[in-house]
Amino acid sequence: MDIHFQNASVTFEGRMALAPLDVSLHERRIGIVGLNGSGKTTFARMINGLTKPISGRVIVNGLDTVKDADAVLKQVGFVFQNPQNQIILPIIRDDIAFGLKNRGLHKTIVDEAVRATLQRFSIDHLADRRAHELSGGELQLAALAALSITGPKILILDEPTNQLDLKNRALVERTILGLEQDVIVITHDLALVEAFDRVLLFHQGRLAADGKPQDVIARYREIALQ
Repeated sequence: MDIHFQNASVTFEGRMALAPLDVSLHERRIGIVGLNGSGKTTFARMINGLTKPISGRVIVNGLDTVKDADAVLKQVGFVFQNPQNQIILPIIRDDIAFGLKNRGLHKTIVDEAVRATLQRFSIDHLADRRAHELSGGELQLAALAALSITGPKILILDEPTNQLDLKNRALVERTILGLEQDVIVITHDLALVEAFDRVLLFHQGRLAADGKPQDVIARYREIALQ
């Protein structure tokens, strides 16, 4: 991961959603925390170009998120809060294959890649299931598998454990920690990021703390409970 925010800022309808920011990210596992409306999701969406800076630049693995938008999208995958919205086809196996089929790859290559991906995420048993039949945790894993198969180097996950029961939360957490890609997680689940390399705290559109999980989480609790 090689991400650089260079005096990058965002304004929505005259409101500063993210104040000018200079920060670099290189760690394998990074958590982003903060109260609702703090700027954390805006920050994350700037990394894959879903949100463009109104000033400054965001550089991801040497690519400018504005000038090289298409290339950045191939480098950075994003799983949204409701993964069901990202599952396009009703059958999980077909949905995971969708991204590779769109690239015109031979069926044999696609089938082998899907098989390997299902195994890697331990969801072979979901291959022929319909998306609407799956639990929240299973949907998260299916969305992650469909995204991972296309080869992004960085994955951004927005509230991946939101509304999951204990079993599914543990399943998603183990999967995140075992992913080959570098991972950035936006979350209110503080326990999820305790084992991460680094945590960033946003508050009122600014980076309020940045460092080791225990230190940043302690600062977040101070802000949230004051």
